[in-house]
Amino acid sequence: MPKKILIVDDNDLIVEVMSYILVNCGYDVSTLSSGEEVINQVNITHPDLVILDAILPGMDGRDICKILKLNKTTHDMPIIMCSSYDEIGKSLNQTGAPDDFLSKPFDMTTLLDKVEHQLAA
Repeated sequence: MPKKILIVDDNDLIVEVMSYILVNCGYDVSTLSSGEEVINQVNITHPDLVILDAILPGMDGRDICKILKLNKTTHDMPIIMCSSYDEIGKSLNQTGAPDDFLSKPFDMTTLLDKVEHQLAA
């Protein structure tokens, strides 16, 4: 059974590229374009990994990450935070921080390496 990945990003091109790469590598991918439904979607679909944009309409990705990481039913679910702002990557050691950071723009190899690493952990 393929691993489920939820991609949350308001940039349609990023979502399309990530989805294409991950689906072609055998992952089951679902997407959202705003932060408002992420918590509900996670509770319904139980993804194996979330790739989450830091800045989203509706609800900030950093806040979503913190909520998921501080919840005892979702705290072990790996989250990769994405952003074009490198300083957000420095927050990896804070309470409720993501498991990894993917800087935009990214290349296919980096994306796949980070996804595979998180799913293997």
